[in-house]
Amino acid sequence: MRDASLDRAIDVAGGVAQLARKIGIRQPSVSNWNRVPAARVIAVEAATGISRQELRPDLYRESENSAVDPLDAARGREYTLLARLLARAPSAALLSEIAQCGDDETPLGCAHATLATAASVATVAAVEREYFELFVGLGRGELLPYGSYYLTGFLNERPLSRLRDDLAALGIERVNSNLEPEDHAATLCEIMAGLAIGRFPASEQAQRDFFEKHVASWMGRMFADLEQAAHARFYGPVGALGRLFLEIEANAFTFTN
Repeated sequence: MRDASLDRAIDVAGGVAQLARKIGIRQPSVSNWNRVPAARVIAVEAATGISRQELRPDLYRESENSAVDPLDAARGREYTLLARLLARAPSAALLSEIAQCGDDETPLGCAHATLATAASVATVAAVEREYFELFVGLGRGELLPYGSYYLTGFLNERPLSRLRDDLAALGIERVNSNLEPEDHAATLCEIMAGLAIGRFPASEQAQRDFFEKHVASWMGRMFADLEQAAHARFYGPVGALGRLFLEIEANAFTFTN
């Protein structure tokens, strides 16, 4: 029996075929779901505006747990936002949500404010085209947001194998319906969000090692490239936000050494 939240997501998207199209998978895959798979929650949320807490309360209840340190909860939110924007072009609901952000004068708050301005004037159709040109393209997009590519110049190389070994050690499994390799930037941001809020239990040292090995080693460069990309009108500020946030993360991890 299909989960009620999945039924609602399908209804909001306009049907099974439309939901499948919006998140970039085949219709039979969605037809076979009883609930939204863990690896697809962020994409379905971005496509429909239905929160991850409603889609999979078993996975995302922890982010609202008062036991989570407020700083770690804030880190989780930053990583989750980046994951949502890198996984799929934002929905109208997400653009509206982003347009309300950026209410302080810290560097990160200013980066959010710049992104909020971009979101307030963007249209869903324009951002979908931009996302396609940047990350998909006809053959390939302007950017390839994969760790193996940035570290070796090729896809599916040794860095991906090392990542899979480390994910296995942390007890994090890939969902079969996820067609992207695990070193996609969106997947890594989602994993970092889970580590920050305790959804994926790991020591502080394990989190720091994972960040330094699989995120800091390349993703800052990817965000810098996104910031300067020719087609990046909305995603340029996303790149600036991601680059700045990873710099803050790197400094914070250094401070805790």
